[in-house]
Order: sequence, then structure tokens, then C-alpha cells
Amino acid sequence: MPDLDQEKKNYSLLRESASKSIERYFEDLDGQGAVDLYALVMAEVEPPMLLAVMKYNRQNQSKSAKMLGINRATLRKKLKYYNLI
Repeated sequence: MPDLDQEKKNYSLLRESASKSIERYFEDLDGQGAVDLYALVMAEVEPPMLLAVMKYNRQNQSKSAKMLGINRATLRKKLKYYNLI
């Protein structure tokens, strides 16, 4: 059974890292406006996440999809969309 305290700590670290990256992005904008921020963040975060999960699961799409909480067809669609397969 997973250690819930460790799991919460891991989520917290990921959230903190994402928050700092977004804050740096806004600082780099230096007052300029941003458009489609959600799409931008997803396009930057999703591909490395997919690659890391696939590597962790030794390219097993079924295990990777389960880890991500999506079905295998959705995973394949995302991998193709980002030209990762």
C-alpha cells in the first residue's frame, strides 16, 4: 500500500515546481499579455509527462494509460498528436 504522506509530498513538489515555472513565465512577459495560456501549458507539459510515464513503464501503453488515468486509445491518440510514436 502506498505511503499517503509521501504521495502528498510528491504532489506538493510537483505543484510547487509548476507554480514557480508559471510565475517565471509571467515575469518574462514583463507586462505583455498572454493568450491561450492553458493550451500553451498543456503543449509544454504533456509531451514530457507522456514520455516519462512511457519510459517508466518500459513503453507499455496499457500500464502507462492506467498510471495516467486515461484509456489506452486516448494515450495512443496523444502520443500520435505529439509525434511521440
